[in-house]
Amino acid sequence: MPQRPSTDPKPLYLGAILAGGQARRFGSDKAQALFEGARLIDRVATALAAQCDALVVCGREEPGFACLPDWPEAGLGPLGGLAAALRHAEKRGFAHVLSAGVDVPDLPHDLAATLAGEGAAIVESQPVVGLWPVDAGPALEAFLAGGGRSLYRFADHVAARRVDLPAPLMNVNFPEDLP
Repeated sequence: MPQRPSTDPKPLYLGAILAGGQARRFGSDKAQALFEGARLIDRVATALAAQCDALVVCGREEPGFACLPDWPEAGLGPLGGLAAALRHAEKRGFAHVLSAGVDVPDLPHDLAATLAGEGAAIVESQPVVGLWPVDAGPALEAFLAGGGRSLYRFADHVAARRVDLPAPLMNVNFPEDLP
């Protein structure tokens, strides 16, 4: 992870677990599903906490975590969680939001460093996994207000870089996706 200069008190990264989905295809609460002996939400939290200054769960209440409701309202998909995280990050002086869905239990512990660079970046195969500068917040609010709901379209709207990782990330949509 990039090191912040010792004279810069601004925290770099807010980790955001986007967990507001209804898991219709999965059939039960994905966050509570186990992978390699740990709940999916805990695996994602561990990976993000290893590279972020703070962590929030967006779109649901989860005991033991700081939680944010989707913004401006529930039902907007991952963009509602991302909008909530960007607003929270801006108010608390963070520079970026490192986002991941609750259903990506194999996040690399160097994800922030991999995605770091100019502007926003998403993982090509898993666009919910991304690094977003806080100044993307107003663009996301306008995008949502205009009816936008696609994360890929928003990423294109802000010219996010698409980054291919050496190995594809898991995407748990069905119980059989878990080994």
